[in-house]
Amino acid sequence: MLNLKNLLQQVNCKQADLAEYLALSQAAVAQIVNHGEWPKSLDELDLQERIRRFLQSHGAAEVDLASAFKEVSKPRANVACSVSPSKTTTESNQEDAMLLRKQTLNPVTRKHFNLFRDPFADEAIQSHEDMFVSPDVRYVREAMLQTAKYGGLLAVVAESGAGKTTLMRELEDRVVREAQPIMIIRPYVLAMEDNDQKGKTLRATHIAEALMAAIAPLERPKSSPEARFAQLHRILRESHTAGYRHCLVIDEAHSLPIPTIKHLKRFFELEMGFKKLLSIILIGQPELKAKLSERNQEVREVVQRCEMVELMPLDGSRLDEYLQFKFGRQDKPVTDIIDAGGIDALRGRLILNSSRNRQETVSLLYPLAIGNLLTAAMNLAAEIGVPVVNADVIKGV
Repeated sequence: MLNLKNLLQQVNCKQADLAEYLALSQAAVAQIVNHGEWPKSLDELDLQERIRRFLQSHGAAEVDLASAFKEVSKPRANVACSVSPSKTTTESNQEDAMLLRKQTLNPVTRKHFNLFRDPFADEAIQSHEDMFVSPDVRYVREAMLQTAKYGGLLAVVAESGAGKTTLMRELEDRVVREAQPIMIIRPYVLAMEDNDQKGKTLRATHIAEALMAAIAPLERPKSSPEARFAQLHRILRESHTAGYRHCLVIDEAHSLPIPTIKHLKRFFELEMGFKKLLSIILIGQPELKAKLSERNQEVREVVQRCEMVELMPLDGSRLDEYLQFKFGRQDKPVTDIIDAGGIDALRGRLILNSSRNRQETVSLLYPLAIGNLLTAAMNLAAEIGVPVVNADVIKGV
């Protein structure tokens, strides 16, 4: 536990108050206070400085601030428990196992179920026709295309394995397929993180370089930043006059540093008359939603201009529809693979009770988690000689 917990008690503040000030979830603040675990997507030093400012504004003494982030062996007797406990170790491990463990169909499993391709493998999606399009996915993909065509600033947020990369690939494919005059520009750096201590940061200069390289590859960039930005504005106007639209797509945007997010406003404001010269699509995990929170005053000018859409899990009947579609692409009835009891058991395995409130649930029904769990169950069914996956097989994985 950090001494920060004692300091919050001294200044009569709750962890919830600190969470609201930092634009973080109460669970994330509880992890910091109780375990010294900092969010991987945020700059730890910057976060510590913001916490110090919060404590100072509530009357904390300078001498106490120096020890705010030191570990203490045990809490004082009068310190209250966390108002929002974080997830249990069991729950966190189960989430990690479902989302991260990669499963592949064994050859004996393919023969057992008479399948010639793995329906959940990445290569199973060869065109837009292989995509499962729920109403939620349909809205997000249309929002991405409309932003690319007509301008705007869009943030697409989803958990790992929800299909963000597939949607990005589909946008690129659709632009080519429909002969849209849209240039998709994707700047990136290897090992991108939101601070230089963890990896490499994507800066505004990298974005400008990527735009110029894509739109005018033969033009030599100016030396000074202001001259280079004016040069970029001119190049975008000329390309727009020639009939092209330009869409900046940043994947893993939850790893963008706050200064770069603030600079996006300047790129977004490049115009010619009433026409925006550059549309921007940010794609990232839920940490991006926290960075673009309305409570985060540092990026308020970007937040005010940004539409946010979220990919939701395949809850309810969406799971049945998804499985029917995936196996239907191989002309295989889903009932030849898994029975109704097995589907219910699969659904139950991927819906967890929240550690914060037993009446709340956390759904992991995303394509990656579904594919991993069902693939493992199919391998087990083939191994033990069960004709179709049932509830007992799902429980045995």
